[in-house]
Amino acid sequence: MKILIVCSGNTCRSPMAEAVLRQLLEEAGRDDITVSSAGTGAYDGSPVSEGAYLVALEEGLDLTPHRARLLDERLVREADLILTMGRGHLARVARLGGEGKAYLLGEYSGAGPTAEVRDPFGGEVEGYRETLHEITAMLERIGDRLLSSDSP
Repeated sequence: MKILIVCSGNTCRSPMAEAVLRQLLEEAGRDDITVSSAGTGAYDGSPVSEGAYLVALEEGLDLTPHRARLLDERLVREADLILTMGRGHLARVARLGGEGKAYLLGEYSGAGPTAEVRDPFGGEVEGYRETLHEITAMLERIGDRLLSSDSP
């Protein structure tokens, strides 16, 4: 299974989520599920934001190798499951052909059909920390869901 996580710039929310989910899957010994990320308005090759980098390090996640990539039709087509941070991202994924396999991260985690993840970009480090903790809680629920079945 290929999971794609989508946000705006692919420099904070989706790279943090990618790293968290990847770690959860590695700890569970699941190498049959791959995780990647992209942004609806990403500048290809940009590194993660400083805030994301710092709070990820606090949790033992190294985002140094990450480089942003722009969401495109190929990435959408190749993904089996697409998780987005907001409704705007979900709409963009649908326009690129991902309807039916894309969900809000919060919705997929059971937090409700309108649960968007706030964008901490440009804010204080504490905002990034809160966002990472919110994403982690959602992904732990999603991880349980993924590990208990073979389908998205």
